[in-house]
Amino acid sequence: MQAQEVLQFIEKAVYAKTGKHLNDLQREIIEGTLKRQKYDDIAENCGCSAGHVKDVGYELLQMLSDVFDEPVNKHNLKSVLERQGNLNISLGDRSVNSNIIGCVNMGSEQPTATHNENQPETSEFQRVKNKTNIEIIDKLRQFGLSDEQIAEALNIPLEQLKQVDSD
Repeated sequence: MQAQEVLQFIEKAVYAKTGKHLNDLQREIIEGTLKRQKYDDIAENCGCSAGHVKDVGYELLQMLSDVFDEPVNKHNLKSVLERQGNLNISLGDRSVNSNIIGCVNMGSEQPTATHNENQPETSEFQRVKNKTNIEIIDKLRQFGLSDEQIAEALNIPLEQLKQVDSD
């Protein structure tokens, strides 16, 4: 997955959780972080101070931790994104292939539906997330876990899990 696709995935996830879009600096910080750039280098590319980039970067990582419901920092951003979206991230000469299914949080708060031009993106994100959740449940069943064990592990009601039909 290329940088633009990764940014688009993050944008959809952030919007679905917060109702806000990423700004240009946040996008540059994400891209730079995935390329293992230092904040000083990102600041130079953006034409602002390193201190400002560090402050915005810290706030951004805290927001992403909330959005993805797991700790996010400069050193684990790529692996968090791979888990969250079943992504294969390729940035220049560095590429990481992931066969990880994804991270499930079926009990998380759902964003409040709003009527605006971005609603189709949110619906598409939810559709992809739900499909991933179903795939994870099916995979756990293939590993031989019972529905009760899966529901406990994923912290979801057993009735909700039983609605997912295994093929």
